Amino acid sequence: MRFKRKHNVNQQKYSGVWPVMLTPFDERKEIDWPSLEKLIEWYLAAGVHGLFADCQSSEMFFLSDEEARKLVRFIVEKVDGRLPVVASGHTANAFSHQSEQLISMSETGVDGVIMISNRLALAGESNDKALETLQRLTAQVPVSVDLGIYECPYPYKRLLSEETVAWCAQSGRYTFIKDTCCDLTMIKRRLELAKGSRLHLANANSQTLLASFQAGCQAFSGVMANFHPDLYVWLYENWQAEPEKARKLSDYLSTAALVENLDYPVCAKNFQQSIGNFHTIACRVRDSSGYLQTFYPEAINGMVRLGQDIRGYLEL
Repeated sequence: MRFKRKHNVNQQKYSGVWPVMLTPFDERKEIDWPSLEKLIEWYLAAGVHGLFADCQSSEMFFLSDEEARKLVRFIVEKVDGRLPVVASGHTANAFSHQSEQLISMSETGVDGVIMISNRLALAGESNDKALETLQRLTAQVPVSVDLGIYECPYPYKRLLSEETVAWCAQSGRYTFIKDTCCDLTMIKRRLELAKGSRLHLANANSQTLLASFQAGCQAFSGVMANFHPDLYVWLYENWQAEPEKARKLSDYLSTAALVENLDYPVCAKNFQQSIGNFHTIACRVRDSSGYLQTFYPEAINGMVRLGQDIRGYLEL
């Protein structure tokens, strides 16, 4: 089933702020659909430019293929063309299963299907092997759907080689790289390789984000958009016009992003619960039962309070 799209399809389609979506679960660790709908509307109210569904933050390695497809169809239907949606669900090991996952995801109504770089070859195997797998998988996915790649850190991180980035840019199929290299020099090189193509680089790293925008990076897609997406939207849309405010905001976002080490995604789910979007902090990826007994919630609360001060400074 293909859903109608209302957003403007152009070269800027994959730019802006793209939250990596959480998956809310109920007490039985089944998908909590009402909470998911609230989350979608919260992202959209913040002014984000696109959504990345069924990714690592969505706990995709802990969803069945059927659950993943149902999850993404629900998101696409609720978004109803108000902005573009991409999704992954690329978790399998066997090539035939990977191909099946990607083709099925392409039929959910998403604008783009995102491959996972560490699924292209085993840890220790060559970049040539990864590129060969990528080329074979690319040929499997219908040309009606855009493609992207995510350097997912689980179960291991495989950074894309220059040859792979160049091939993706030249192929005409690839529009989105979720970049997790956290290296400004490498980001600049990738931007050069993608120059003049459809390929957009979405930096996941808050500490290099402003500098990457200044270098020509077109998007942000990181976990901290699950806490304050509106601040990332402001940075993306205003960094050129208001450089001093952008610098101060960048300092806050860079420091605040350290909280992703405080038992993510549990900390993000607890935040979403605190603002009324989620009913539970249940996860499949880790045990969340002891989270509230740690100092983590108050650390998040402190980050949120400082974020309110920043909003005042920005006159939001």
